[in-house]
Amino acid sequence: MISAPHVAAPSQGKPPATGLRLQLLMLNVQRSSPERARRQADWIAAQESADVVVITEVSSGPGGDALASVLTGHGYHSIVAPPSGTRDYRTILASRDATLGAVPSGIGFLPHRAPAATVTAGGQQAGLLGLYVPSRGPKERRNEDKRAFQTAVTQVLPGFLARFGGPVIVAGDLNVVEPGHQPRYPVFGSWEYDFYRAFAAAGMTDAYRACHPDDAGHSWYGRGGNGYRFDHAFITSAHARLVRDCRYLHEPRRQGLTDHAAMTLTLGPEEDEEGTPP
Repeated sequence: MISAPHVAAPSQGKPPATGLRLQLLMLNVQRSSPERARRQADWIAAQESADVVVITEVSSGPGGDALASVLTGHGYHSIVAPPSGTRDYRTILASRDATLGAVPSGIGFLPHRAPAATVTAGGQQAGLLGLYVPSRGPKERRNEDKRAFQTAVTQVLPGFLARFGGPVIVAGDLNVVEPGHQPRYPVFGSWEYDFYRAFAAAGMTDAYRACHPDDAGHSWYGRGGNGYRFDHAFITSAHARLVRDCRYLHEPRRQGLTDHAAMTLTLGPEEDEEGTPP
């Protein structure tokens, strides 16, 4: 059983009225080459759950350009793809049905890893923040970028959420696991667990954990076969009742497209859930 007292509980009252329906898919593409990026884009476009996508660990070179180009060819007309200005990896937001409007995230450190947008679908609007947290880095700079990025996100998160009147989703590869993760890995420090807790402290709910309180839900596996839940999706707790489903899809990992599972999040009003009382 997964111990999860750190997951913010959904709001006890009903969320503000919203008819938002949204299907989001998140995938770490493992700094893909142009050839693999094209296959990744084909796979993404074939998924019914990929109306809006958050793509992490995107190359700043030809691989990232190929990914965006093929997605455009598949009908993803709205793409937010901030350039890194360096060889660092970045995060891309894309949509084929909803309209994305780029907005500042307020994150000043490695902002290309944290694009933000308004998502307008069916006359309803939500906020979206994609995140790709740096890994530990080389020995001579161990954890420096990771700590700085996590600090920047933690500092701006409450203000970012306050800018939206409706639901806000934060999704991406956080390169951290939850405090109750099974198995427990001693490599993770309290500062990394504090970053995960910062989302609950800001008023957000872990969508996967809310749907699957007891499942391990590993999204990445090391060479020794050890599983980690690195990929996460959070929603403002006042709107957690909109979550219809959240799960991991392991096909991309098993097909050799990337080393991560994809993650899906489905939102819809309560009447979409059969048997849910008004």
